[in-house]
Amino acid sequence: MGARLHIPNAVARQLWLDSHLLLAPPTGPLDLPQMITRLGFVQLDTVQVVSRAHHHILWSRHPSYREAMFDPLLARDRAVFEHFTHDASVLPMQFLPYWQRQFRRKAEQMGKAGWWKGLPGEEARAEIKARIAAEGALSTHAFQSGPKSKDHAWAKKPHKMALDYMWYAGELATCYRQNFTKYYNLPERVFPDALRQRQVTDGDQVDWLCRAALDRLGFATAGEIQKFWDAMSAAECKAWLDAAAQDLVPVEVEGAAGQRWQAWAAPDIEARIEALRAPVQRMRILNPFDPAIRDRDRLERLFGMEYRVEMFVPAAKRRYGYYVYPLLEGTQFVGRVEVTADRKAGQLTLRQIWPEPGVRWGRGRQARLEAELGRFARLAGCRYDAASA
Repeated sequence: MGARLHIPNAVARQLWLDSHLLLAPPTGPLDLPQMITRLGFVQLDTVQVVSRAHHHILWSRHPSYREAMFDPLLARDRAVFEHFTHDASVLPMQFLPYWQRQFRRKAEQMGKAGWWKGLPGEEARAEIKARIAAEGALSTHAFQSGPKSKDHAWAKKPHKMALDYMWYAGELATCYRQNFTKYYNLPERVFPDALRQRQVTDGDQVDWLCRAALDRLGFATAGEIQKFWDAMSAAECKAWLDAAAQDLVPVEVEGAAGQRWQAWAAPDIEARIEALRAPVQRMRILNPFDPAIRDRDRLERLFGMEYRVEMFVPAAKRRYGYYVYPLLEGTQFVGRVEVTADRKAGQLTLRQIWPEPGVRWGRGRQARLEAELGRFARLAGCRYDAASA
């Protein structure tokens, strides 16, 4: 192994934001399938303070995106499929052959997890599948079963447990969502035959997943590669890295505080660095579940921003608020805001601003934030009145 390529912090930030489509101006035609492919996945979330996470994430990359554009990707175009990475997400449909191991892994994990105690047996699950085969896509509301277990907070009714287990295992697939309620169908009715029947060895799946993760991360430690899809164990990722190291570029990355750590980079890392351009200085409001900030430790190391979601923290113990949005300006996180939307009244409201330590909040920065709030309001079908903030 030769000398490690040193990546200064300013360059590391640019690489990371560029790989997440947050460096260049959000202009040009909107190609949602391509955007999702570039990102790798988009997390789904039920919480709607202004707009649900998946809508917000896509809008952050292209402000012409609107919420009505999302559902046809899954329900009509079959451009994406829904499954579990680190959380419920949509992934490009062409990734399906490399996701077979994740169906197996999740089924094994769910079978061992304590909150799946009481999972209906194979005969009961077969009856549920038979109804779906006969009637078409069904949601959990089409079934009735006994009460939820009282053993833990995440307990589900037996039929919901059976539906979710089969969904994790790839025995059922999300056909579409209606008012965010999931409708389950047989996978052969959802997944294209050519992709569903394509056979890829487990070793080739691991290789593809690791390379695809590193391609989207740009540079990463073994742990960061493993966590990207969360579709393999740490041991499996380390074994891949040991075998593939000769194809990768060893790097030393500089953090926001001047600390350095060793990592691996994609083979074309020097070309990527050479191709970097100055970042756009517009303000961006990012979602708490945005893939660029999902890894909170990486966020803090690269940008010096300590960020945690406080939804599950008692109100009196919150440092900031229930649902707080980080503010990205160029390659710097300059603050965070609490924003809410009243869709019935058609009004978006700025509740509070917290500049990051050492950030001066002048008129220019406030104007950039207000311009972004106006764009954000349009995503939610609302208006934003800066004078009333």
